[in-house]
Amino acid sequence: MLPSEAELQLLFARLNNEYFNGNAPNCRIAYNERFSNSAGRITYGRKPLLIELSPKHFRRSPSALEETLLHEMVHAWCYEKYKDTGHGTRFRRKMRECGLSSIYHDLGHVRPSNESSRRYILRCEACAFEVLRRRVPRKPASCPRCNHRRFDPRFPLAVYEIVETRLLDSAGPDVAAAYKGSRSG
Repeated sequence: MLPSEAELQLLFARLNNEYFNGNAPNCRIAYNERFSNSAGRITYGRKPLLIELSPKHFRRSPSALEETLLHEMVHAWCYEKYKDTGHGTRFRRKMRECGLSSIYHDLGHVRPSNESSRRYILRCEACAFEVLRRRVPRKPASCPRCNHRRFDPRFPLAVYEIVETRLLDSAGPDVAAAYKGSRSG
């Protein structure tokens, strides 16, 4: 059983006292079920800073939760003290002071809990540029290849909804062989 968000705030306070002498900036800690490739992240553009953690990763590896929170707290501390947001020298030095040896730990990838079956392709009919999106854009978009500025109605991106997906191997041996051959060459 994972700790509640209120319990995460208490864990934050304990880690703040233990590793930062109470000097880590105030952060709100929340779970984010949408994370698939990341165990945690920090968002800097708001006060208090927001640290989000992936409950899906920690259901599989609960022991990594404290280390991940501490990692994100080091980011918060570096941002507050130096306006530094990366994994640079200051970050790595503070990680070592906190007893963490690596800036990464592999918790693998997990499927989204509530994965949407809807997907959209935005395509430029002029240059064939394509980009995959989970949602329909709220306003019209233009092609970034054909126009490097803001929206330009001369270069619209058409929106296509993907209505079916099939596992390539189950599409038949000819299609699967052609796909594998194109990837290896």
